[in-house]
Amino acid sequence: MSSFDSVKDEVDPEVASFIQMESQRAELQAQVHKLADVCWEQCIDRPRDKLDSRTETCVSNCVERFIDTSLTIATRFQKLLQGAANM
Repeated sequence: MSSFDSVKDEVDPEVASFIQMESQRAELQAQVHKLADVCWEQCIDRPRDKLDSRTETCVSNCVERFIDTSLTIATRFQKLLQGAANM
């Protein structure tokens, strides 16, 4: 066993927590970028100086549906994981 293997097994809890937080932050940023891309393609037909009310409503609805869908999927996966852990 190399010294690297023994160091790897003894990860500082603060470092592990930091890595987990940064990973979650990166995942959130990726979701925001995906959301922006999806809603832009859905609602913006051409760039303008201002959003008209129709476009603003479309973007708002798109964001709400995207969030609802993401939460539904996350909840479903959580239930699946809990069910698998109980087996």
